Amino acid sequence: MNAPAPPAETLRAALAGLLDGLPPRQAAQAVERLIASYRGATPTDAPILRDRADVAAYAAYRMPATFEAVRSALEAFADAVPGWVPGSHTDVGGGTGAAAWAVSATWGGKRPVTVLDWAEPALALGREIAAADPALRDVRWQRSRIGAALTLESTDLVTVSYVLNELTAPDRTALVDAAATAAQAVVIVEPGTPDGYARVIEARDRLIGAGFHVAAPCPHSAACPIAPGTDWCHFSARVSRSSLHRQVKGGSLPYEDEKFSYVAAARFPVTPAPSRVVRRPQIRKGQVLLDLCETEPSLHRITVTKRHGDLYKAARDADWGDAWPPAP
Repeated sequence: MNAPAPPAETLRAALAGLLDGLPPRQAAQAVERLIASYRGATPTDAPILRDRADVAAYAAYRMPATFEAVRSALEAFADAVPGWVPGSHTDVGGGTGAAAWAVSATWGGKRPVTVLDWAEPALALGREIAAADPALRDVRWQRSRIGAALTLESTDLVTVSYVLNELTAPDRTALVDAAATAAQAVVIVEPGTPDGYARVIEARDRLIGAGFHVAAPCPHSAACPIAPGTDWCHFSARVSRSSLHRQVKGGSLPYEDEKFSYVAAARFPVTPAPSRVVRRPQIRKGQVLLDLCETEPSLHRITVTKRHGDLYKAARDADWGDAWPPAP
């Protein structure tokens, strides 16, 4: 009996057929319009995804990137909470369910999952795609306005990915507070931009104020050592590019890098990384430069050379976002 395909492969296969019958030019135009809407500075409570064609085009274009970013954040979180597995999951503003797929890829097995979103076409398509994975066939897809009026049922894990950007400041505050009240663990992912990082830091502060411990990416629950306005904390996830990606963005590379900021926190004890690589490592002749966020808290650059032996080999293999030093 063949083993089931990993969630990432199953999702890729399910997305591949979404655009059948939709002219490539129409799909590309829909993606370009939707990207402009999502990047707009004006929050909206109206559904941006209007119909199946909109949702199919945007899911084929954006779902792989959202999946990889959320999965990266969840894997860092899982490393900080070894042995913990969410018994239930609520994805707020989840659209077509990328975060539900990412949770399934991080912790195998079935669990009660609820995806909340205001756009009915997105929920309908999410249900259709999820049919490809037995672990996700019983997901509850629920239409819900995401904002100050939102109430969440008690759950182990709440994910909020690429949602805060669409909300007003009061609605963002209300959503984070609702997640903190309902969940044992909260993972929030935003675009890896200065504004996205600012929203993540705002949410991080509220979670800490509600009694949560930061599990990732930070090695501490103290104030972020980055001086406001001087830099921003973000990471990168590698995403395979589909033909639609290449058509919309141009270029011929088979992949692109999704930049994202995130915070993962829990009410229960966590074991965060001793420090985390917060920039792409610089490999020089006989040495590797690592920029680290450390427990103190502080930002510090270290130089690892050949005389460090196995640690030097580990530094050469280290990636942006990794814990440092590597686990034994």
